[in-house]
Amino acid sequence: MPDLFDHAMQERMKSEAPLAARMRPRTLEEYIGQEHIVGEGKLLRRAIQSDRMFSSIILWGPPGTGKTTLAQVIANTTKSRFVTISAILAGKADLRVIIDEAMERRRLHNERTILFVDEVHRWNKAQQDALLPHVEAGVVTLIGATTENPYFEVIKALISRSRVFQLRNLNQEETGILIDRALADNDRGYGNKSVKLDSEARNHLVETASGDARNALNAIELAVESTQPNKDGVIHITLDVAQESIQRRAVLYDKDGDAHYDTISAFIKSVRGSDPDAALYWLAKMIYAGEDPRFIIRRLIILAGEDIGLADPMGLVVVSSAAQAFDFIGLPEGIYPIVEATLYLATAPKSNSAGAYFSAMKKIEDEGQVSVPRHLMDGNRDAAALGHGKDYVYPHEHEGHFTPQQYLPKRLLGTYFYSPSAEGYEAQVTARLELWRDAQRKALGITKMENIPAMSEEQIVEMKRKIR
Repeated sequence: MPDLFDHAMQERMKSEAPLAARMRPRTLEEYIGQEHIVGEGKLLRRAIQSDRMFSSIILWGPPGTGKTTLAQVIANTTKSRFVTISAILAGKADLRVIIDEAMERRRLHNERTILFVDEVHRWNKAQQDALLPHVEAGVVTLIGATTENPYFEVIKALISRSRVFQLRNLNQEETGILIDRALADNDRGYGNKSVKLDSEARNHLVETASGDARNALNAIELAVESTQPNKDGVIHITLDVAQESIQRRAVLYDKDGDAHYDTISAFIKSVRGSDPDAALYWLAKMIYAGEDPRFIIRRLIILAGEDIGLADPMGLVVVSSAAQAFDFIGLPEGIYPIVEATLYLATAPKSNSAGAYFSAMKKIEDEGQVSVPRHLMDGNRDAAALGHGKDYVYPHEHEGHFTPQQYLPKRLLGTYFYSPSAEGYEAQVTARLELWRDAQRKALGITKMENIPAMSEEQIVEMKRKIR
């Protein structure tokens, strides 16, 4: 009789389990996402299908990306004994029992044991050390799951004996498939209910879940279970219901529409206009709405060159460092280097003098290219026969590491494209450059000077279009 009661309780628990647990894929065919590691022909897929998990693996990725699910798929596929423990709840004593049983099964039945350790990074060094010799001896094959970087949180000896697979957040299409599947499944989902999910609500759930499958399924479960059917028996999930279910308001922001371009425009113009408060507001809107942070960083890098320039050369260094830092740590903590770069650029002195490049490009477009002066030509190939490089003066052999000589084509002497600003570091450039230009004019007898005016924003946009 106890077995009957136990069986009934287990069946009841299955039916009452959260939707995310009920919809957990049981086979590789049901598994969604992570094509880079379990797609057709990939190493891990072949190992699972052939039941040849002889090497330990560590599954590393954000919450809701399918680490535990993938372990469960392996458990459903393998003929080996599959044992699961949580590093949060289990310690060395629990591990010792599992190891003893694994050794006994191997000795009596030649049956291998696969040990799945969830949140393996929660074990301290001593606990991980206790597991190491048994992994090394093949008593157990380890599958570790972790949300933290295993190269920092798992001891090197275990890492060296394991293959690390990095899981990624699901994309929006994959998240949408999970939601649709949950609404259509009669046995484990809500296929036996009449549910109408508005497209705006579906899009909001997909975007706000941020690639976390569990988050998406929990939200759709709350939406369905908390919404009363209408008179026709239909559970109607609107945008308002979806927002309440995932506890986040929808923001007007279409990544391919006007709101996208208008918001990034407002952000860049706020940074250019030295308003850090407005810049933070538009940055927060974009991140909240699910914008790709790398897109924002790319625009900041452009701004550092276009609008800060030599007024503060560190601007480009700061935002480039932010890009590297974000790639290293990702969200949510990765927002800090992006914020730091935004604030630095918004409060830095401004100069758009780098736009002088487009004035030079326009000159070439209008007048055509001219030959390089002979003394500036490469003297390594044709110096003896053609005199290339002859009469070139090496600046470092002179005081101040400068000597006046011709660098532009002769007919362009006295043409000045670059007009440094009087802002920040560039103010020093202004004084230094004027001394050099004056010396050059005197040495070369330049009497006619032409300061090419800076191009308008519209002209620069047009030049950029031609470059593309």
